[in-house]
Parts: sequence; structure tokens; C-alpha cells
Amino acid sequence: MKTFSHQRLAKLAEERGMSQDYLRDLRVVSAVLPFKVNEYVADQLIDWSAAPDDPIFRLTFPHRDMLPPELFDSIAALHDGEAEPAVLRKAATDAQFQLNPHPGDQLESNVPTLDGERLNGLQHKYDETVLVFPSQGQTCHAYCGYCFRWAQFVGNQDLRQALRAPDALTGYLRAHREVSDVLFTGGDPMIMKTQVLNRWVEPLLDPELESVRTLRFGTKVLSYWPYRFTTDADADDLLRLLERCVAAGRHVAVMAHFSHPRELETPVVRDAVARIRATGAVIRSQAPLVAHVNDDPAAWSGMWQQLVELGVIPYYMFVERDTGARSYFGVTLDRALDIYTDAIRGVSGLARTARGPVMSAGPGKVMLDGRVTVAGQRVFSLRLLQARDPELVGRQFFAEHDPAAEWFDELRPALGSWFPGSPGSPGASRSEAGPA
Repeated sequence: MKTFSHQRLAKLAEERGMSQDYLRDLRVVSAVLPFKVNEYVADQLIDWSAAPDDPIFRLTFPHRDMLPPELFDSIAALHDGEAEPAVLRKAATDAQFQLNPHPGDQLESNVPTLDGERLNGLQHKYDETVLVFPSQGQTCHAYCGYCFRWAQFVGNQDLRQALRAPDALTGYLRAHREVSDVLFTGGDPMIMKTQVLNRWVEPLLDPELESVRTLRFGTKVLSYWPYRFTTDADADDLLRLLERCVAAGRHVAVMAHFSHPRELETPVVRDAVARIRATGAVIRSQAPLVAHVNDDPAAWSGMWQQLVELGVIPYYMFVERDTGARSYFGVTLDRALDIYTDAIRGVSGLARTARGPVMSAGPGKVMLDGRVTVAGQRVFSLRLLQARDPELVGRQFFAEHDPAAEWFDELRPALGSWFPGSPGSPGASRSEAGPA
């Protein structure tokens, strides 16, 4: 697999006809945020005749508006002035810390402890689910410009989450029998060779850990390198690993990340989906709603319909998180609700498994149910699909209708409603403290 990043990415863009002005913007933005594409994305997914407006190009290549204007201008001045590399790196690092690299209290509230030690590389936000960041899987075949895990890829160890070996994971799971689901994430766990992935997965099949019933793999590989399941040297070994997990009585969920219907159109991705499903694993699809890529109801309804036809379960439409290039990709909650509603109207009940718009915020997964008028006041109706405190799951609440709001933290309680995390509210102290 041939990949393109940094100067190779600029050279690829130049060879495909992008202007010198654009190449300057590319170099400025990619000094701060990570970008990488591979030959599959470049040759089979991007329509270069439509660039820079092609949605897959917008998804994977830099744009100057991905940085707030003041940050762009400061980095551009250093770039244009041919500043020393160390000076540019220092400015880029400072800029990264201004882009909220770890949203939703990830490091403050989600990292668990075992025997008094923090387990960096694990997250335990919800009782039943533990997230694992294997150190060998903290990159991807290509990067999404909107990725809320961009901090994993910028080379700053202070921002990176990674677990070196599975021993800490298995030790933690033995001590926390409430955990039924383990989610391998990153980065992308499917970038690991099968023999490496097996070292993480095999211990979880031990009868001693029967409390772990579901193994999830969060991955964009079906979109960016479906050959991982078809013609890669260890593709068959990977499929056999999934089969062993199923045979051991575990539910295996491939949490696929499809952002646009074009990612479903190549013959190889359809072959890869069929091969995964033949192992007994289930594929669910989720992605954020983002400007310039999929902020169109037809894109979502078309994608959900194709997914159902392929045997993939539509799962979540997320709201773009408050991090990284959110200033470029963000969509107001008002518009997100309209897009979701129009999209879900355009599909049959089998595709209406897709829930949205959903925000993975500090208190939990917050779903925007709609806009309603109560006692003459226009409000957002919301509820917690998931929560740090399981007693709050399903709890409904109202927020003031703010047509400019793009994220949960911008909302304010309405009509005297209970509101997640508000002082004195049920679950507030747990939300602040995180899991034990």
C-alpha cells in the first residue's frame, strides 16, 4: 500500500492538478493537523475533476478553513518567512493545544486506574464498555480531516493514548466484571497485522473472561483499504480470527465508519463486506454529519439504503465533535436535525436503525430528538442514550433553542428542566469524577 503525507501529499496534489495557492494552504494546515491518503483513496474514491469540491477530497485533504483564521495566519507567516523547522514545530504544537485535542473529558474522566495506577491507553466511560488503544494500532490507512482522534497522529506523546501490551487490559477486566463489551479503537486496530491483533484478542476468549461478551473493532478500513479483508497477505488469517471469536461465543461487531455513499461503490468493498459477514461477525456503520462531505439528506439516505442491501446495520449519525477542524466541518444542531429527519424519511424501516443526531459529550451520548414549543417557548428536546451514570440512560430534558449552537456545551437548560451535569442534578458528581 502506497501512502502520501507531508511533502508527498503536496506532490500528489500538484500532480493531480491543484493550484500553487492551494498547495501553500495544504502545507500550512498540514503543519498543524495530520493528513494522509493512500493509493486506494487517491485513485478509486476521489474524483479529481471535481476537486477541491469533491466530497472525498474535502474529507481527506487540507483546507485553509480547517484552522481558525488567526491560527492559519500565524502559521502561514512562519511558513512564508521560511522559519526554522524547530520554530514552526513549536508554533504548530502550541496551535494543536488550542484545538481541544481531547474533547469530552477523555483524559480527565475516562482513563481508569488499577492498583492506584492510571491505565493510559484504556478508557472506561460507561459501565459495560471499555475502549482499548493498542499502541501498534494508533495510525490509519488514511485520515479523515474531521477525526476527533487527530491528536493520536501528530507525533506529540503528551497527547497520545496507547497501551503497550494486553496484560493491563486483561487485569482490569478481571477486576471489573461489569464490563461486557471491549472496543478496540485508535487509530485503527485493523492496521495491525493479524498476528499482532491476535495477541490482543486471544486472551479475551479465555473462559476466565466470559464476562466479556462482545468484541468491537472500530475501523475505517472498509472505506480506506478494503483489501485488508480480501487480498492482503494475512487477510484470510484475519477472517479466521473473527471466526474463532464467534465460535468462542463472543458477539463480534465491526464498527465500520462510512462517511459517504461513494465509499460503498467499489467492487472490493462489497467483497470485503461479504467476507466479514460470512465469519458470523456483524457490521454496523456510523459517521459524523460534516459540512462539505455529507451535509445532504440524500447522501445519508442513499448510504443507509446501500448499507442495508449489503447486510450492514446503520447505527449512528454523530454530530461533529468540538475538536480539531470543527470550525470547518461543524454543522448547527438545527441543520443536523433537519438533515437527519429528511434522510430517515427517505428510507424504509430497516434503515431506521440509524440514530441521530447524537453528540458524544462529557455526560454521555446525547440525542437530539426534535424541536418543540412548550408554554410558548421554542426548545430542543434531548435525551441521554448512554450516560456515565446508568440511572440517567433514557433521561429526557429540554434546552433553549439556539439556532447557532453546534455542540452540547453551547446549550442552556430550558423551562426549569433537569440538565446533565448541572449542579445538584442526579449523576452530576459521577459525571465530574468519571468511572472508578
